[in-house]
Amino acid sequence: MNFNGFDFGGLFDIELAIRSLPFVLGGLPMTILIAIAGMGIGLILGLFLALARGSKNILLRWPSRIYISFMRGTPMLVFLFILYFGLPVVGIEFTALTAAIIGFGLNSAAYIAEIDRSSLNSVDNGQWESSKALNMPYWITLRKIILPQATRIAIPPLTNVFMDIVKATSLAAVITVPELFQKTQIVAGREFDAMTMYVLVALIYWPICILIGYMQERLEKRYSSFI
Repeated sequence: MNFNGFDFGGLFDIELAIRSLPFVLGGLPMTILIAIAGMGIGLILGLFLALARGSKNILLRWPSRIYISFMRGTPMLVFLFILYFGLPVVGIEFTALTAAIIGFGLNSAAYIAEIDRSSLNSVDNGQWESSKALNMPYWITLRKIILPQATRIAIPPLTNVFMDIVKATSLAAVITVPELFQKTQIVAGREFDAMTMYVLVALIYWPICILIGYMQERLEKRYSSFI
């Protein structure tokens, strides 16, 4: 298609996209690994940060608040550079993959902590009071009564965090992790057709996020049965 001398057909080379698809998809396992491992670290650390953030103990509350503020207030790319290029200066070295997983895990924990905190606070305080009246220990009350209710509330925002992590894994390309976007850049540089390759990788990320959205709906239905 040509419009006033502009060739729209040159925006996307279907033949190149099909030919390059297997190579680009070779980075998908790395993308999924970083996303799942990063989210796993974030979920575990985020819960403890949320509990510390809401603690009456100042030695727990303020360090967690500072951590959350720092991680939410600094770009993910800068943090990846600190882990991969900065820490070797003081003798701490990580592989590119390890740096990416740690980076996304520590960064996502800050956002997850705020989600967990608001979800825990949304559970009626009477639940805590009833458990205390029954002389139930704190951790048992949290695990068996509070967390199941808070989880149902937290599912949608946590899913959004996971989607963001999946898409943000493209940043790992700058520290040489061979994930989807890094593979795309290799082909784009070799074939001198960046537009086709960037459209292709966008079309790969899209169905991944659709699948995550579907999983969110399934989880919401599952936990809604416990209301």
